[in-house]
Amino acid sequence: MNAGMYHEDRSPVGLYVENGKELKVANTRNGPGNFHLKPNGAFYVKGSQAGVLETDTYFKWKIRPDHATQSGPMLVINGRLHPKFSEQSTSLKIRNGVGVKDQHTVVFAISDDPVTFSTFARLFRNQLGCANTLFLDGSISSLYAPTLERMDSLMPMGPISGLCADVHNAEPRWGTDGNEISWVGMIW
Repeated sequence: MNAGMYHEDRSPVGLYVENGKELKVANTRNGPGNFHLKPNGAFYVKGSQAGVLETDTYFKWKIRPDHATQSGPMLVINGRLHPKFSEQSTSLKIRNGVGVKDQHTVVFAISDDPVTFSTFARLFRNQLGCANTLFLDGSISSLYAPTLERMDSLMPMGPISGLCADVHNAEPRWGTDGNEISWVGMIW
């Protein structure tokens, strides 16, 4: 699944950490578009723990993740919908995002049909039980998951999040400290 916004050259717009190495610093600038609809945030994995935090909180906590991506806007912040989302919005897009149910359970979701930010945020909060969630991308959201019979048209893109597992013989496990972390995928 694509996992964060990127420039034309496919470089991340914001923070990008891979294998503990910060390849792109966090972007705290103001600007147009979804990425800059503050608060935006970061999804990170450190060992067997994962989190979604507002960008400012990420800095305050001095997270040193193994993997991280920054995007925006936050969808749900401490159980509340982003303050700029409107029930009357007519902006319908395919959307994907990530939430964390607890420090060891990550939920990725992508819509099958165009939805508003508010509707997508409520999915994470009300149905999936995620108190903090991050919008990853919109119109170009895509997922490659053959076992789910979903193989979206993949074009060259920037940051992606993926999990490789032998689905016939094992549960998906991943954690840089060797401990289990659960990845839950959902197509909605």
